Amino acid sequence: MSAVLRSTQHLSTAAGDCPRLIRFALHPPKKVEVEFANGGLYNLPAEYLRVFSPAVDSKIRSIGGEKVIYGRRHVGIMSAEPIGNYGVRLLFDDLHKTGIYTWDYFYHLGSNKFSLMRSYISTLRKHGLSRDPRLAK
Repeated sequence: MSAVLRSTQHLSTAAGDCPRLIRFALHPPKKVEVEFANGGLYNLPAEYLRVFSPAVDSKIRSIGGEKVIYGRRHVGIMSAEPIGNYGVRLLFDDLHKTGIYTWDYFYHLGSNKFSLMRSYISTLRKHGLSRDPRLAK
């Protein structure tokens, strides 16, 4: 089952104009799909969205001033709540729900997915952490 939201509002960002969002689709539990008027179509996995949540989170490990979220490989998205006409709040199955993902932030995440994910994996390795959850003892 997926939820689809269509928007006709034009968005702008500090870096310039963000293309108009034309489609947002939630495909629980594993991904969000966003499409923009410039042809940009991005499939954003739940783990990626959780790790790059725009919210401060009590489950973040701060290492040398770096924000490091680890162990979220299998996290899922349970729902998306519209916030005005500019974004959504995602509820993850680890109960994280405080981040508001704006359409321009989705565009940023989609446009930079590979470099951001590569940097994230590099940071985990640097600190001896894993994308996999820790096993209960």
